[in-house]
Amino acid sequence: MTSTWELANPRLCDLAVYEPGKPIEETARELGVDPRAIVKLASNENPLGPSPKASQAMRTAAEDAHLYPDGGGFYLCKAIAARLGLAQEDIILGNGSNEVIEFLGHAFLDLHDDVITSEYAFIVYKLLAASFGARTIETPTSDFQQDLDAMLDAITPKTRLIFVANPNNPTGTLISQRKIDSFMSRVPESIIVVFDEAYFEFLEGPPDTLQYVREGRNVVVLRTFSKIHGLAGLRIGYGVARPDLIEVLQKTKQPFNVNSIAQAGALAALNDDAHQRETKRVIDEGRAYLQEQFAEMKVRFVPGVANFIMVNVGDGPAVFEKLLARKIIVRPLKSYNLPEWVRISVGTMEQNKKCIGALKEILSKHQ
Repeated sequence: MTSTWELANPRLCDLAVYEPGKPIEETARELGVDPRAIVKLASNENPLGPSPKASQAMRTAAEDAHLYPDGGGFYLCKAIAARLGLAQEDIILGNGSNEVIEFLGHAFLDLHDDVITSEYAFIVYKLLAASFGARTIETPTSDFQQDLDAMLDAITPKTRLIFVANPNNPTGTLISQRKIDSFMSRVPESIIVVFDEAYFEFLEGPPDTLQYVREGRNVVVLRTFSKIHGLAGLRIGYGVARPDLIEVLQKTKQPFNVNSIAQAGALAALNDDAHQRETKRVIDEGRAYLQEQFAEMKVRFVPGVANFIMVNVGDGPAVFEKLLARKIIVRPLKSYNLPEWVRISVGTMEQNKKCIGALKEILSKHQ
């Protein structure tokens, strides 16, 4: 009998599968406990949940779930554009910003093209390139900081896309406006630069990459409703680029790719500034607490600016399992070639303290 793999696209054979953070429900089943007893600090989710206004908007939208959604996301795109000071034609919605990354692959990648990104960058960039038969060139970091000069040096005649996550996941580091400006002054116009800004709203005085969209450069800025807006379960994000670039991406989009409940929730969340401010306050306070504790414990960590921190615990998979036994989920980073590290999302202060208490106990026994 012919193997299914013999029929499949050969590029899929060696393609790694993205492993998301361990779900609360799965952990609760394995441990035989109530899901509410689990502390999940693995997926950089909003510990406060969605905006109450978004929840109400979603309940209302569910009453019309028998109708197809607005395929173009007219009202949401209009609201995003107004908030950014751009035109509605500069926005494309995705089933999560990950889908916009996929649009970019369909639109601009072919066999044997090159994609450039930094080592320890979001693993989806590499998976995207491999799925289209393109090569990923990973440039080295210095103390986990992305090196834009190294990216420029890595450009080849076949380079089509450069991905710059800012802040970067999983390291949590940020590239300054000065370095971005210097990089953009030298990158060839034929290459599309993608700034992935999933954690943009957590920043103080963030870099302005939208200026390059306004200037008509080959730039795509990615943002999401999964993080500060607390709508990860809805899978909704967006890309920002000049209109003709958006027009190309639209050609790759499935009809009705963003459901009506997600659109309603995102629109309400976008306009709930109070919820965003409170989320940022909780994250700022929690991140400072975690970093102070790691410093006191003499545990190496990478100072972060988003809603997570990367921490060296010696044996990431082992510590992950020991925390899991204590009903705490974090993210081991072995798949990023960082086996000694875990990524810990900032939770509520109660969750943060529970995690620190467990870590102190585990690491003291290990030592």
